[in-house]
Amino acid sequence: MGILFAGSAPPASLKPRLEAAFGPADYQSPALAFTFTDYYKQEMGDSISRCFMGFANAVQPDLLADIKIMTNAIEEGYRAAPPAGRTVNLDPGLLSLSRFILATTKDNSHRIPLAKGIYAELTLRFTQKDFQVLPWTYPDYATREYRDILKEIREIYKEKLKR
Repeated sequence: MGILFAGSAPPASLKPRLEAAFGPADYQSPALAFTFTDYYKQEMGDSISRCFMGFANAVQPDLLADIKIMTNAIEEGYRAAPPAGRTVNLDPGLLSLSRFILATTKDNSHRIPLAKGIYAELTLRFTQKDFQVLPWTYPDYATREYRDILKEIREIYKEKLKR
């Protein structure tokens, strides 16, 4: 799960809330400055960060739309009073040995409709021992830093498969 948040650290209540919904976390990255777009600036302000969280429980791919709907509801709990908006943006995804898929509410020609207004996007492919960027990969997910984090999470997943 990619977690965008206002400031330099996510709200203290967020991790327990996500673990209550998705099970225990087995990975959390450090906070990284998010400077790739102004898209969230009006809602979240000038200081935006992202961290990643991985969860120990495997997820069936057909649950991705329901998970995105759940994360949208969790985001609402972190909405600031108007005129501001969300202070947290949750981007759930599915990581396998061969790919990383993000869930989104935004339709586009390269996205596959799942259910209930949710789409799946193949964001990165894993081949030649690394995640490979696609023409539509978001600029932040195309960075070496993000792809290295996803490789760390992939290694945790790979070890689970061996057990």
